[in-house]
Amino acid sequence: MAKESLKQSSPALERKLGPFMLWGLGVGYVISGMYFGWNLGLPVGGTLGLAIATLFIIIMYLCFTFSYTELACAIPNAGGAFAYARKSHGNDMGFLAGMAQVVEFVFAPPAIAAAIGAYFHLFIPGVSTTLIAVVAYVVFTALNISGVKAAAQFELFITILAVGELLIFAGVTLPHFEVKNLAINAFPHGFGGAFAAIPFAIWFFLAIEGVANVAEETINPQRNILIGFGSAILTLVVLAVLTFGASVGVGGWESVVYPTPGADASDSPLPLALNHVVGNSHLLYHMLIFIGLFGLVASFHGIILASGRAIYEMGKERFLPPVLGKINKRFHTPAVALVANMVVGIIALFTGHTGEIITISVFGALTLYIVSMISMFKLRKDAPEMERPFKVPFYPVTPIVAIVIAVISLIAVIYYNMLLAGIYLLMLVVSFLWFKVASYRKAQLEEKSVIIDIEK
Repeated sequence: MAKESLKQSSPALERKLGPFMLWGLGVGYVISGMYFGWNLGLPVGGTLGLAIATLFIIIMYLCFTFSYTELACAIPNAGGAFAYARKSHGNDMGFLAGMAQVVEFVFAPPAIAAAIGAYFHLFIPGVSTTLIAVVAYVVFTALNISGVKAAAQFELFITILAVGELLIFAGVTLPHFEVKNLAINAFPHGFGGAFAAIPFAIWFFLAIEGVANVAEETINPQRNILIGFGSAILTLVVLAVLTFGASVGVGGWESVVYPTPGADASDSPLPLALNHVVGNSHLLYHMLIFIGLFGLVASFHGIILASGRAIYEMGKERFLPPVLGKINKRFHTPAVALVANMVVGIIALFTGHTGEIITISVFGALTLYIVSMISMFKLRKDAPEMERPFKVPFYPVTPIVAIVIAVISLIAVIYYNMLLAGIYLLMLVVSFLWFKVASYRKAQLEEKSVIIDIEK
């Protein structure tokens, strides 16, 4: 009885999100991928190589997103893939999906924070880009702690600005678009380069599945998640194609990678394209760069929100240290999980390797996609009676296409990033061992408790 009373009095996540806010979150999680990161795939793939990779990744994400929506509507849980895999295959598979999700969401923000610093540096050259990135972490972690509705409203506002900026960018650059620019050194490393460019094609859409992590905070999740997810992925596909073509078409791919010949690859490709068209002293250049910051902030803020929920759910279920599963009594948000996400992100940020951080995040994403599709097949077979307010069209073709492209992509990313693959595997192994030891100790304590109760 005491246990039931305690459970009822403990704070919980609140349902405050509607379909428009979910669209804002879905687009917001991803939209920074239009502003930076994708251009790092051009040196390895060229225009054609990255375009081929992006085409297949778009197909994967369309198939994956609508398949994942079925899971999200049937099992509206803040754990997302963690909850789906656990229900379909048990605790071990649930842990794998959960940790893959945590890696994806924890390592994406530091890459975005680095880009925020790079964009700010264009305005204030004297201020350290790393300092700006750390300040951004503190500010947006605090905003997320303050409440989900305030966080989602802010996300919606800056996402609308960011989408508008991309449309203006396309309007300024497309009149200067020339097909011949797409052909400049278009396929420098052949099909091998297309495979090597996969992580950066994925960056265009990475973290769209974060919408599922606010399912417990969504009004009528079975209906609204479908609307939010579907409209978000379609918006993002249009923006990715538009941004890629408008950027590279003004001066060839090298013009949106290297600020000057021989320089390091830039984290701000859109300003490079604008500079090619209007120059860096034009009012429009400065205005669009300023608004462009909102695109980075939208994803940074949004993925922090999703990351907090993913870590919280695993902590609550004791798959990670239980302290991470605490809800703040005042704000009803997973404050401890959000702070933990910030600390790990800042440590990653100080490595200074944006491309490598993106790749580690992609490892987590692809693992999550594969495990989630396996979970979907298992649940369709073992739990046909489960209520599914939305069923993916063209089953089983849709999830099969998603999983095939995801597996090929994972193999390619491992092949071209052996060291980072080893680091990612080490993260999974160490965390899994902790989980098994913690589970064993928990089982022992429960067994002792039962024995004591029987003796009494």
